[in-house]
Amino acid sequence: MIGKLRGVLDHVTLTQVLLDVSGVGYVVTCSARTLRRLGAVGTAATLLIETHVREDAISLFGFADAEEQEWFRLLTTVQGVGAKVALAILGAVGPERLAQVIVAQDKTALTEADGVGPKLALRVVTELKDKVAALAGISSAAQGGAVARAQDALGRVVPASAAADAVSALVNLGYRRAEAFAAVARAARAQPDAKLDALIRVALAELSGAEKVA
Repeated sequence: MIGKLRGVLDHVTLTQVLLDVSGVGYVVTCSARTLRRLGAVGTAATLLIETHVREDAISLFGFADAEEQEWFRLLTTVQGVGAKVALAILGAVGPERLAQVIVAQDKTALTEADGVGPKLALRVVTELKDKVAALAGISSAAQGGAVARAQDALGRVVPASAAADAVSALVNLGYRRAEAFAAVARAARAQPDAKLDALIRVALAELSGAEKVA
């Protein structure tokens, strides 16, 4: 079983690389995220590898880091999510956002990925919501604990109904569910005793400030 490859990039396509390892060329399928992080043809590259063995083929899937690899493994536990779809999700959403998207039950964000429709997106966020903790160590390190803090803010600092209503109000105003979720979490931490209208007002100010910076 191949776990890691280090070599020279011989050829790169939209979905795969040919990695020359001591004269042996390995065809490795990667997400768009990983491909963006690789250098130009002729440069050295290291990829973490998932090996899938079937009767008619041996397929190699490569990842730039352990976080993306763990998300790939988790995504492919969902019925209907094969390797190709999992890589599409990682390329479109990225492991940096996935935990927040799943906690926020943001189905729309997942449909940005090729091959993911509303039904499959719903299945992913539903099946993985309770499994996100399995990646808590990796995700918290990458995101500075943002997901854990958001869950704490929405789950314990303010009433669940107020948080849900605030998120829904922001979604109705056109914001993505994941970014609305994060903004309400920040608002809840800033004003733990805030009522629904204040929670929405503070969250809106957070989102408006982010838009101006962008």
